[in-house]
Amino acid sequence: MAIMNFGGVDENVVTREEFPLEKAREVLKNETIAVIGYGVQGPGQSLNLRDNGFNVIVGQRKDSKTWDKAVADGWVPGETLFEIEEAAKRATIIQYLLSDAAQIEVWPTIKKHLTPGKTLYFSHGFAITYKERTGIVPPKDVDVILIAPKGSGTSLRRMFLQGRGLNSSYAIFQDATGKAKDTVVALGIGVGSGYLFETTFKKEVYSDLTGERGTLMGAIQGLLLAQFETLRENGHTPSEAFNETVEELTQSLMPLFAEKGMDWMYANCSTTAQRGALDWMVPFHDATKPVFQKLYSEVAKGNEAQRSIDTNSQPDYREKLNAELKALHDSEMWRTGEVVRRLRPENN
Repeated sequence: MAIMNFGGVDENVVTREEFPLEKAREVLKNETIAVIGYGVQGPGQSLNLRDNGFNVIVGQRKDSKTWDKAVADGWVPGETLFEIEEAAKRATIIQYLLSDAAQIEVWPTIKKHLTPGKTLYFSHGFAITYKERTGIVPPKDVDVILIAPKGSGTSLRRMFLQGRGLNSSYAIFQDATGKAKDTVVALGIGVGSGYLFETTFKKEVYSDLTGERGTLMGAIQGLLLAQFETLRENGHTPSEAFNETVEELTQSLMPLFAEKGMDWMYANCSTTAQRGALDWMVPFHDATKPVFQKLYSEVAKGNEAQRSIDTNSQPDYREKLNAELKALHDSEMWRTGEVVRRLRPENN
């Protein structure tokens, strides 16, 4: 573990240089890793572990689309692909990567196969942090750890295939064996992390829920839509409104400030853009800071978790969700986006 300074604050991090893949393989050479769930994180993590030379099996409901997807990805029924209970029984490390709602539903099946000395692995702190609400309370004689890639499973896999790594946080909730630290770091390297930074289950879920509802998804969609609507209401065409709102941001600016930082971006744009950005970032900050503070408070109180549990457990949840997602897809901004993406040079 290295101590690195981030903006004047020291943090514990683990890099692939100090904990190479060969060391991770040695730590886990006698382990059978069962990836339970093949939805969002399951494919990327399991395929990366497999390609990195670890002993991996997948547990998934049979006769489902995700079972068929696993077969298409090369997992062999009866050899490396099993029903959830059978995979949990065979595993020494159970990577519990079902959705938060499905974790609650399947927990009784998983719990009875958490025999002493096994490891229970999460990629989200939700189930453990809100255990009074989820009912997920692991036995005291198993290790409970977390690796949370800072991105989607699709991004994790894509970056792995490009020879890159997606940064991940790690945490230890319970160290029954005394080996949890080596296990969690080895798994973090195995799934394809860039570097690993230390957190807790609670901090992970608080930051994750805030980020998803904030700048990563909720806030960014709200901001983009507000600007797009304003331009349209003032007579700009859909193409012009979309290009000024989304296309320039994602295709031109984001790659640059991802590489060099927003400070560099400010220093390397026109003086007109500089002046406007410096002036207007203040009212945008002041307008949104109270929203973020309220959001974080709702997460910390458990209200966001309870809302998720309540809605996801409704029998018609998927139908309602699909209707909301269809409305987003059918909005003028994202219908325009479909056309703009088709017109990009690489698609012609």
